[in-house]
Amino acid sequence: MYLRHITNLEAGQRLDRYLSKLLPMAGSGFLHKMLRKKNITLNGQKAEGCEKLNVGDQITIFFAEETLLKFMGRQPDEKSSDCSSRIHETAEYRRAYQTYDSITIIYENDHILLADKPAGILTQKASQTDISLNEWLIGALLARGDISPEDLETYRPSVCNRLDRNTSGIVLCAKSVQGAQLLGSLLQKRTLHKYYQLYVKGHLQDAGVAEGYLSKDERRNKVSIQPSLRHKDTASGKESYIKTSYRPLKVEADKTLLEVELITGKPHQIRAHLASIGHPLLGDYKYGDRDWNEYYKRTCQIRTQLLHAYKVTFPALEPPFEDISTKTFQTGLPELFARASGQTASL
Repeated sequence: MYLRHITNLEAGQRLDRYLSKLLPMAGSGFLHKMLRKKNITLNGQKAEGCEKLNVGDQITIFFAEETLLKFMGRQPDEKSSDCSSRIHETAEYRRAYQTYDSITIIYENDHILLADKPAGILTQKASQTDISLNEWLIGALLARGDISPEDLETYRPSVCNRLDRNTSGIVLCAKSVQGAQLLGSLLQKRTLHKYYQLYVKGHLQDAGVAEGYLSKDERRNKVSIQPSLRHKDTASGKESYIKTSYRPLKVEADKTLLEVELITGKPHQIRAHLASIGHPLLGDYKYGDRDWNEYYKRTCQIRTQLLHAYKVTFPALEPPFEDISTKTFQTGLPELFARASGQTASL
């Protein structure tokens, strides 16, 4: 007999989805059969699998140890706490936490965490050998004792939105299943407002909204923007409607400091969209003005796009998220913004 008690991290998900994580080598049909035969019970009772799990719920699995280990994907001589793959994985998370120990946590509760990602750090791995903010998050929670290696069998805390490697600022992280469900829903419904600050070339005196259609060249990892549906190339089938709101905060001799809100959220949207209306980002070599960027690289050491996700605002929310309901969280600008302020490119 094997017992599991549902923690705050795991609550909120369906029983059958929880079991598929705990017993990844067992098919869904087999798991539902075990539920019908009461070889797996919820709080001592027969369950269907669609039940939503609550903190403190008890799941009992009446399998022989060898069978249990097989469906967990372990060898009979492996123990839950000393499995070599888990030890290696845990060490990777702890290394990530130590590597990025200067990352600032802007806000945290039982379910979510808002991290201030510096430029130069991946949000999620691009290859197996990468270290990203996602590994840092799990490493931080392990180091503090908020989660254990065993907890990772059924839920892995994760980032919920992605910033480019060289974009800095607020990243939304889910510590629990309920946190992941909330952030996923807010992002899908576009009810969580995300704001950026950035410098663009030229003068923008008035607030505005830019709309268009984005298509991506996967081979070149570059997007292009068409202003209207009439110009949209429907042959590729990869175009997405985009909408970007902006307002000027400060107009300087050769540039404007903007606040931008992503109404939609697509890769490279801000960079490509503003370049398409004649106002490329400072430091953006993919979509921007190379000569202008080179001046600021020489004088201010700005080597990548100066783009910072500085503020998020949550909509009205019900418990257990009343502590962030209608709240705004923000972070200061990186020092590079101060370096660029007042400088004027002499081209």
